This record gives sequence, C-alpha cells and structure tokens, in this order.
Amino acid sequence: MSLPAEFHEIAKRVNNWGRWGADDEIGTLNLITDEVVREAAATVRSGRRVPLALPLKQDGVQSGMIPGRVNPLHAMVQINQELFGPGTVACSDDIVTMGLQAATHWDALTHVSHSGRIYNGRPATAVTPHGGAEFGGIDKARHVVSRGVLLDVARALGRDRLDGGHAVTPEDLEAAEDLAGTRVRAGDVVLVRTGQIQVYLAGDREGYGYPSPGLSVRTPEWFHARDVAAVADDTLTFEIFPPEIEDLWLGVHALDLVEMGMLQGQNWNLEELSTACGETGRYAFLLSAMPEPFVGATGTPVAPVAVL
Repeated sequence: MSLPAEFHEIAKRVNNWGRWGADDEIGTLNLITDEVVREAAATVRSGRRVPLALPLKQDGVQSGMIPGRVNPLHAMVQINQELFGPGTVACSDDIVTMGLQAATHWDALTHVSHSGRIYNGRPATAVTPHGGAEFGGIDKARHVVSRGVLLDVARALGRDRLDGGHAVTPEDLEAAEDLAGTRVRAGDVVLVRTGQIQVYLAGDREGYGYPSPGLSVRTPEWFHARDVAAVADDTLTFEIFPPEIEDLWLGVHALDLVEMGMLQGQNWNLEELSTACGETGRYAFLLSAMPEPFVGATGTPVAPVAVL
C-alpha cells in the first residue's frame, strides 16, 4: 500500500531537506536563535513556574496499544546500604525500565520514516538494532529553550475538552491565536491544548488513547509557514486518531518529523498552564524543554517547565 497523492503533495510544500545543509540533524530547532531566546526571556513577568510533565509511574498513560512501549517499572537496588562499612553514610539507589516515549516526551526526527527515508533525505536504515539512530537521534536536539505559545484550541472553541473525533485545523489554531492575543512567530515552540489529557487524569487510560482528537494533516503547512521550531500537545497520538484520510496512519508524524524536521511532543499536561494563561491573559512564556540526551534514541522523556 502506498501513501496517498495528497500526502506527497503536502510533503513537497513543507519539505526542509537541505535548508540548513546536507549534514543537518536538528531541523527546525535551527530557528531557535540567540535572539529568539533573549526575546523569550523577556516574556517572564512573575517568575511563576508551571510544570507540564505527567508523573512517571507504573500505571501511566500506556495501555498496550503500542507494542513494547511500557510504562515505567521502578525498583530499588539499594536501600539504606552502608557501602563503606558499619556506621558510615547509607545510600538508596533506584533503577527504572521504561519506553522512552512512555509518558511526556519528545519524538526525535528519526521516530518515523516513510518511503525508505528519514529527515534530510537520509536512508531509514540509519536506525539500526544496536546503535539506534546513527543520524538525527534525540541527543542531537540540544538547547530546546525558546518562547512557548499556548494555543488553547479547546477554550478558543468554547469547550473544556475537544471530542475524540476532532481534527485540529489551521482555522482552529488561528482561533486560539485570537484567544491568546498573540501571533506565533519564527522559533516559537507551540503547545496545542485539546483537553484530552483530562481523560487520563480522570483514570481512563483506554479512553485516553482511542479515539483521540489531534492535529489535522493540514496543520504542518501552517507550522511551516510560521517557521515553528517544535510542537507538542496533550494527547497520546499527537494527531487525530483514527486518521482523517483513510489509511494515512501517522501522516502528520511523517510530515512533521521526516519532511519538516520538526520535533513533536506528546502527553504534555497543559491543564495548569491553561488556567495560568487564562488568569494572567498572557499565553506566551519562556519554555524550557530540554530532551534527555539518550545517544541514538528516537525519543526521550522530558520534564518541561513554562515560566510566566
């Protein structure tokens, strides 16, 4: 089965291969310049810090829909052990096994491929069983600190949470811009709130994953036109699931990651941030969202913080 012609047409319009050179491995993160960061820092007014990550725990968001993506399995390997003899300082240590994309995370540019290619035209075989991503791994995505903009689509459309079948369109994003009273600009990290995370927070893991609201296949062109550095939302699947175009599974993933070279994040908890932005009337802030630099990984946990 081949990808539909509509997908390939959009792919041509958003393609960034070669834009930052043939050896580039970070894609749209190149848009986060020193000037962008200085302007992001200037958005801080109160110093209020809002955490955006879900807790890492064994009964986390993964319900088995994605094979092998396990919730964190935490165990103690030392408990008050006096390593240097009786009466010395005692240590407690932990170990964890988890899917790197199990909870709040960034997808690396190598997370998906299509037509045998990953970002910048490299062969998909650059991801290997032993080394992982030899090109474009998440460890290359350094310095993810920029101006964050919350596009609270649910509130902009007069709802607390979008329905499971809602595809977030460019028109929805612009309605959220109007609510925010700001415009997305080059180098921004955009956070799209659907309210879907509420389903998980209420204890329904199965209902959180399917069906799910999410970004439409039309949104990559909007992000490309605005020169957005990265996008994250509050859903398990990032894009609408099931897809809006028949048999085009993970089409938005492929357009964002492969064609544009744009990081995308999932399972971000944007509820407290939505409240804070609504209270202050300010939807732009300093965002720190540094990936854990697992060498060769195709994704990583992240503990982002918005500073208002």
